[in-house]
Amino acid sequence: MTPPAERSAVHDEEAGLGPGRGTDSAVPGAAAVPGEAVADEDEARDRDAREEDEVREKDTPPRKASGKGSGREPDDAEPDTAPAAAGDGAADDGAADDGAAKNSDAEDGAAKEGAAEESDAAGREGKARRGRRRRPAKPAGGTVRQGELIRALTALREQLGSFDLLLDVPGVQEAREARDELRAQLEDYVLPRIQAAGKPMLVVLGGSTGAGKSTLVNTLVGARVSATGVLRPTTSSPILVCHPDHVDWFMEGPLLPGMGRVRGPAPDAIAGDQLVIIGSDVLPPGLALLDSPDFDSVFEDHYEFATKLMAAADLWLCVTTAARYADAQVWQMLQRAKENGATIGVVLSRVPQGAGPQSAEVVEHFGEMLDEHEVGDARRFTIPETRIEDSRLPEETVKDLRAWLTGVAENAEDREIVISDTLAAVLDSFRTRVPELARQVEAQVEQRTELAREVEAAYGTALAELDEATRNGSLLRGEVLARWQEFAGTGDLLKSLHVQRGRRGRSAGRRGRRSPARVLALKAALRAGLESLIMASAEHGAEQVIARWREHPSGRQVLAGADPDLGHVSPELSRRVSRAVSSWQDHVQELIRTEGVTKRSVAKLVSFDTEAVSLVLMIGLLGYGTSDVAVEGGNSAVPQRLLKALFGAESLRGMGAKARADLRSRIGMLFDEEAIRFGQALDSAGIPDETVPVQLYQATYNLEVAR
Repeated sequence: MTPPAERSAVHDEEAGLGPGRGTDSAVPGAAAVPGEAVADEDEARDRDAREEDEVREKDTPPRKASGKGSGREPDDAEPDTAPAAAGDGAADDGAADDGAAKNSDAEDGAAKEGAAEESDAAGREGKARRGRRRRPAKPAGGTVRQGELIRALTALREQLGSFDLLLDVPGVQEAREARDELRAQLEDYVLPRIQAAGKPMLVVLGGSTGAGKSTLVNTLVGARVSATGVLRPTTSSPILVCHPDHVDWFMEGPLLPGMGRVRGPAPDAIAGDQLVIIGSDVLPPGLALLDSPDFDSVFEDHYEFATKLMAAADLWLCVTTAARYADAQVWQMLQRAKENGATIGVVLSRVPQGAGPQSAEVVEHFGEMLDEHEVGDARRFTIPETRIEDSRLPEETVKDLRAWLTGVAENAEDREIVISDTLAAVLDSFRTRVPELARQVEAQVEQRTELAREVEAAYGTALAELDEATRNGSLLRGEVLARWQEFAGTGDLLKSLHVQRGRRGRSAGRRGRRSPARVLALKAALRAGLESLIMASAEHGAEQVIARWREHPSGRQVLAGADPDLGHVSPELSRRVSRAVSSWQDHVQELIRTEGVTKRSVAKLVSFDTEAVSLVLMIGLLGYGTSDVAVEGGNSAVPQRLLKALFGAESLRGMGAKARADLRSRIGMLFDEEAIRFGQALDSAGIPDETVPVQLYQATYNLEVAR
């Protein structure tokens, strides 16, 4: 005779229930002692709850102590308690009954352990059958949590639309498509689906040309709602069929916000990106079918519609034929649907009739290809080659497909499982799709960085050449040389230095009021020469940037849409250079006034004019620097000797270093301002900067936190 506990375990297993899923009568030992089982039911439940809290892990079936339902104490209780609960009228049987009770306990325990193992195996098998039924339909935490998720998704959508992938780097076309798909899926499906819980499940039928999608839709609806025929492609506009109660929602709802809406019928007269909405009483309220254009259509916009609608599907039903199921396009779309997180079903139509080897071979090979492409868990249906009447298949050919779709749609729990699985899988796919896109953006950023380095290198070279030109005496030619010779050869230089001490104050005051004409002429000539040199160097720097960018593939793309005058100096540079040189001359004069301490040996005999001496220092700096260099048409050693005699070598070195550093800093700022124009050209071209991938990574992290 089968022990009661074993019968209970078998009953649970036959009913498809896992551990802890049966009724109260299935508890081991309950049938053995019915009276006390009923009396101690509440106490047993309390003990079960306490024990489960202590020892049960998240995915481990609950453990029940022996004899809970019969009112017996746990295993460590007194031995005489078990026989006391043996049953009605069994208490006076003595030792024989006591031994029988112990044997019964042992049998119950063994049966219970075996039943638990069998139930565990059945539970694992059930999980495998259910596949992806593992995620909740709604985010935990209620409306607050949902609001956080919506904000995170909205921020991600805005970030995806804030940049362009302009440069033709390897993989850029795939990255552009991925970016567009991510943004479209957020707008068309993810955000609307989160905000529209409880609405019908959207099943999108996609397939290659002539696969029979429209015929299948007509058959499932029981009427000709989508055009069929030999002319390809036949479906030029997406056709959505739903229960009449939901027509208004699909007409005005948030799904696919970028597409126009047209209330059907008359689908043959509509073309373009219009979504035709048709009501049908044949479909249950929880189901909507959408016949999308062929994804291998010769029309590019049809392919775009097909991929867009695929990304908006709660369930994507791929329809192909026994003659074309091996086409690469079919598997590319299946792979894309898998990567996008869609729940997938497949329909193999026009399979040769009968149970012959050809039919079995086609179905078997198709299954092998599904497994090979890692979509073997997709629900599969086959439709034989048969007659088509009034654009519809015989009902018996689609009864399995109809039963599956209708069953899922009419069962609220199953429908929510499909919808939530797809939604969760889409969100899961963002964990890899967004970072992959961010890495493609980083490739664009690297190209931008290379172009920016070319700008920096070109102007850096121009600045180094200018620095050398201000040291080697190249400025002491022409007008500057003539004015220097006039100043030094006519006695004005000596007059500015050799002044008796008793006349110092009066002479200095007079010179402070009016500088000699030759001093002003020399100052103007130096300023003009330096301005001309800076302008020429800036022009050379801009030309070098253009030359370097033309040699760079990405640079050529930027230049194609850039200002043609980018290779020349900016119009306002001349004014800025003039102001910078004048300020530098004033700075050198201030250095002479504040730091030009006359040597003690000559301070009692000599005073000086700060403006004239500052010009002598400029001639020394621009003529030869720290070494004696012969300047054509004059003696460049004169400024150095005079200044050393007046201030001393150490003081002269300090003032010269500060004056030269100040000049270089001012020119560097001018060149930096010129280089900004090229950075603006990069911005105008739409090349993302280094902040964009960082923001994408951050948006991915924020989404995970919100989930």
